[in-house]
Amino acid sequence: MSTDTAAVVRATVEDRVLEIVLDRPPANALGAPIVDGLTAAIARLADDDVRAVLVRSAVPGYFAAGADIKQMGTLDGPSFAAYRDALRHPLEALAASRVPSVAAIDGLALGGGLELAMACTLRLATPASTLGLPEVKLGLIPGAGGTQRLTRVAGRGVALDLMLTGRSVDGTEAHRLGIVDRLVDGDVVTEARELARGLAASSAPAVGSIIACVDAAAGDAAAGMAFEGEEVVRMITEGEAPEGIAAFLEKRRPVWA
Repeated sequence: MSTDTAAVVRATVEDRVLEIVLDRPPANALGAPIVDGLTAAIARLADDDVRAVLVRSAVPGYFAAGADIKQMGTLDGPSFAAYRDALRHPLEALAASRVPSVAAIDGLALGGGLELAMACTLRLATPASTLGLPEVKLGLIPGAGGTQRLTRVAGRGVALDLMLTGRSVDGTEAHRLGIVDRLVDGDVVTEARELARGLAASSAPAVGSIIACVDAAAGDAAAGMAFEGEEVVRMITEGEAPEGIAAFLEKRRPVWA
């Protein structure tokens, strides 16, 4: 990782939580330094000591304000496609992982910034935060999963409303629409960190299986039910259910791996 990349994206592990901090003032624009930093940070999901992820910003008033428009203005078709793929890669890895991730939003999460947040398992935001996918105002469309993930989390009508108009919503409306999972009046980073630590302390096989089963619900219902059936048995044969059941019967805390 280059010095510049390391400076704008910091990744540390504590209590089995991989904390990814975006720090590229003034707005955490998702140019090459942040994209490269995210790629390196999210690669650490494969580490054995990582059981949850927290994504947050160190820039006051911003989670991430979207793509680096100045950089985009210099790109032709092939180079824009390369930029798209570079941004999609870490977001797809984050979204596809069975390791739970939490986005702490306190400020603007627009365009690629909201796409990053939606790649996380759960999103927490303050009421005054601003969320949206305004790409239509540039003659563009969301290109890092926004059209797909916003539709999944909030439904077709909400997704079309926000993307066709390019309008933004505050945290309160985003919570009402289902884009945000928890609305936090106080310190959103502290609450998100506590949530991530709680997830990290749970049974990793069960947590990962729940994420995978819920994701499977977006597809064919019969296939999703079949997958759930396989996964619940796998918790007995390969997971930690025997320890959880024994701990319950013995009236003690389970000891997860």
